Amino acid sequence: MSMRAGNGDPADSFGSVTWVKSSASTAEGNCVELAVLPDGEVAVRDSRCARGPALVYARAEIAAFVAGAKNGGVDSPID
Repeated sequence: MSMRAGNGDPADSFGSVTWVKSSASTAEGNCVELAVLPDGEVAVRDSRCARGPALVYARAEIAAFVAGAKNGGVDSPID
């Protein structure tokens, strides 16, 4: 039986997926990267720690987050 990678697992345990960074990312490397997993879920990792832990979300969760960000519904907790 094969184990599937999940929340908090090292990003390199997700197999040969393609990690993508926003084209708006800067050279400083403070970015997140996304990868679509074979089952359709989306993994998110810190580009500065590519082998570190990744979080896994359903596509609908990612779509809701992006829609909220575009509409101004995702405020920074730092401001």
